[in-house]
Amino acid sequence: MVLDLADPSAVMRARLGDGYRIEARVVIWESPDVLAAPTSALFRHGEDWAVYTIDRNRARRTIVTVGHRTNQFAEVTSGLAEGTAVILHPGDTLADGSRVRPRPSSD
Repeated sequence: MVLDLADPSAVMRARLGDGYRIEARVVIWESPDVLAAPTSALFRHGEDWAVYTIDRNRARRTIVTVGHRTNQFAEVTSGLAEGTAVILHPGDTLADGSRVRPRPSSD
């Protein structure tokens, strides 16, 4: 990424000093009202994205539609309701209908 100074005058650049650096946060997309799931809960099921939810102590594979993603969260545009618990880091041995037990929250 290349940034340019808003005031490129030599006087302004001289005031910055040797080794001047900047920390920046670039927002690519933002929305105030998004249902998000941790990306660690997502996995591929054929061509679709899916998560495992918990229903009566059973893992239930749930197909979801994913919108915008970061390395931590994904926007879920359909397939999941707000407040639904998802299983993080589902292993390859977890299958639809497997018995599961929620861990107590560490909050």
